[in-house]
Amino acid sequence: MTELYLIRHAQAEGNRYHMMQGHWDGGVTALGRRQIEDLAERFRALPLDAVYASDLYRAVLTAGAAARWQDLPVTPVRALREINVGPWEGRFFGDLQWERPEEIRRFLQDPDHWSLQGAETYADVTARAYPALEAIAKRHEGQRVAVVSHGITIRCLLARILGISLAETKNLPISGNTAVTRLLWQDGRFLAEYINDDSHLQEENRVSWRRAGDLRAEPIDLKRDRADYERCYTDAWLFAHGDLAGFAPEPYSDAAAGHQRVKPGSVLRFYEGEQRAGLLDMDPLRGRHAGYGWISLLYLEPAYRGRGCGVQLLARAYSFFRAQGRRAIRLHVADDNETALAFYRREGFRQIGTETGGHGRILLMEKKLGVRDDA
Repeated sequence: MTELYLIRHAQAEGNRYHMMQGHWDGGVTALGRRQIEDLAERFRALPLDAVYASDLYRAVLTAGAAARWQDLPVTPVRALREINVGPWEGRFFGDLQWERPEEIRRFLQDPDHWSLQGAETYADVTARAYPALEAIAKRHEGQRVAVVSHGITIRCLLARILGISLAETKNLPISGNTAVTRLLWQDGRFLAEYINDDSHLQEENRVSWRRAGDLRAEPIDLKRDRADYERCYTDAWLFAHGDLAGFAPEPYSDAAAGHQRVKPGSVLRFYEGEQRAGLLDMDPLRGRHAGYGWISLLYLEPAYRGRGCGVQLLARAYSFFRAQGRRAIRLHVADDNETALAFYRREGFRQIGTETGGHGRILLMEKKLGVRDDA
């Protein structure tokens, strides 16, 4: 008999930023790293004989938690990767839900009928992942093994193991980040002893990435919507400084129009469905010489504050500036704007300088953008 612990990877960028990540090989978030530490504690007193993982970074990094105490190598297995979603790779859920609502519904709720040109089907995933899992179990007869994979891949594996159809997987929850499923391989078949157990996680490390709605983005038309841009900037200024003394919105809307002329898509309006949710203004020229990008305005409508939506605006900035080869993102924050400072620090920004403005000290904040944006 083989004991096999099937584990989903820790929280990754795609989970945090509401993106389709599939084969897109992004980083692991700060929360994900804390989850990995919790997972390592679970396996401290559980000796293993081997550790395998999908060859994607988020899975390999997570597998290191299971391998830590026995100092085992992590063996990468490409067949254990997440589903390849083809042209949807790296795209944001909010945009896809607006553009392709029926296809997204089938992807999540009717997987037996979902297909997309250039992408795998759920059946394709099962056909490559199950033989790989079976081969691992046979190779380690009488041993204890950990295998780290991905949400939909684990779902497909469990459908095969439990003897249910792909159509029925809509009733099978996707495993949580670092959740463990214990399988027994005996007499040529798998038995599931328990599924989707995340009891090792500390309560604060169980934050659901679905707490906020999925926001879509569209370039703002500064000729038509200049007044609305100025309304957002005015409200942001008032929220940050407490008054409008010395403030005039026109120079900021003029600058935003220039950003759009230089690179369309520099200024984005965010929506939840038809409801306006926020606005993001990125300067495509500032910092180009030094390899950093500049956020001129990150604004959430009052109804969307405190709901975990701001990270989705930041994610667009990460994507925008990474595509231009920038290595960091910078922005200004008033030093007495405690809400904004707490948010940016939580998202990995660090103070690198101080300036004096008409309303007191302004902090210069920066976040590094590596190949993998690990906080």
